[in-house]
Amino acid sequence: MTASDVAARAAASFTETYGAAPAGLWAAPGRVNLIGEHTDYNDGFVLPFALPQRVVVAAAAAESGWQVRSDLAPEPVTFGEPEVAGPGVLDGWAAYVAGVVWALRDAGLPVPPARLALASDVPVGAGLSSSAALESAVLTALVELGGLDLPVPRRPALAQRAENGYVGAPTGIMDQAASIRCREGHALFLDCRTQAVRQIPFDVAAHGLAVLIVDSNAPHRHVDGEYGARRKSCEAAAQRLGVAALRDVATADLGMALHQLDDEVLRRRARHVVTENQRVLDTVAHLDAGRIREIGPLLSASHASMRDDFEITVPEVDVAVEAALAAGAYGARMTGGGFGGCVLTLVDAGRAEATAAAVEAAYAAHGFAAPTAWVVTPGPGAARL
Repeated sequence: MTASDVAARAAASFTETYGAAPAGLWAAPGRVNLIGEHTDYNDGFVLPFALPQRVVVAAAAAESGWQVRSDLAPEPVTFGEPEVAGPGVLDGWAAYVAGVVWALRDAGLPVPPARLALASDVPVGAGLSSSAALESAVLTALVELGGLDLPVPRRPALAQRAENGYVGAPTGIMDQAASIRCREGHALFLDCRTQAVRQIPFDVAAHGLAVLIVDSNAPHRHVDGEYGARRKSCEAAAQRLGVAALRDVATADLGMALHQLDDEVLRRRARHVVTENQRVLDTVAHLDAGRIREIGPLLSASHASMRDDFEITVPEVDVAVEAALAAGAYGARMTGGGFGGCVLTLVDAGRAEATAAAVEAAYAAHGFAAPTAWVVTPGPGAARL
């Protein structure tokens, strides 16, 4: 499915549902995190880039309330003042839309009543931030429909607040920042403490390379409780070390910090976060110098750290990483929150198909359900089409 196909679906759904053409179309992408996993809520560094896949919102102002249609569900959902007065009223996919309205209103912004229709080609449940793409697309549409005074740098925090405060998912700000602030052909270097960003050139094709994404198609296992448990462990480690967040532990001081922690689980969690932050900085340095191939070992080291210290991988993603490396990939790692999801591999452009075939063969040998693989290029962030 092409980007224009998704936009056409959103426009057609709007017209079919509301009997008129939309005032406009707005889109926001999913994201893949090149490196920097579980560092965001530790005030650390991340390096995502936007996917070509995106959520498209067809929208128009209305007289009152909000109504939304999605290609994820057969019936539109209507909500008004009671549902956006506070969290906990709506659930399911519509909660992400209501959460955006709630977050904007809670920030003192006069959100316009609206009718919306959503279409998406961002894979759901693959760790590619389909929910952040939805929030970011809806937020962008409502801000522009209402002429709201909300500069782009402030938008990710409000989209994140929708997910944290209304939906109740304890995510960091990386996903929304990537969906809103990424640029085509670049990765977004984000300092999650200060919200400072820098666009890092990441034109893999110009270097004869490709980024191959492999969706493990593994069912997510214990993801909700385990994600929250990892966050609590990191907070506990930071508290015992007397720092505001694990980002404040320098790589040079890691040995001393680990000696201060008397809990082996906390040691492993802290080691992952501290070393992962350094891997992000090292990756940025390589990309700034045009040494894209040299980030490969950093990607693979990131995966090993997630597997052994943060314990968030599953056999399917581990096998995908091993098979990709055996097939000649420069580096490979799970991307996303973990317990399933996708693997990112950096390969020679001419080896993408063979690498995907090697992973598929390894899955068949292990009796896993077949994976899905495709090549991605860094795309643009949220915008009106």
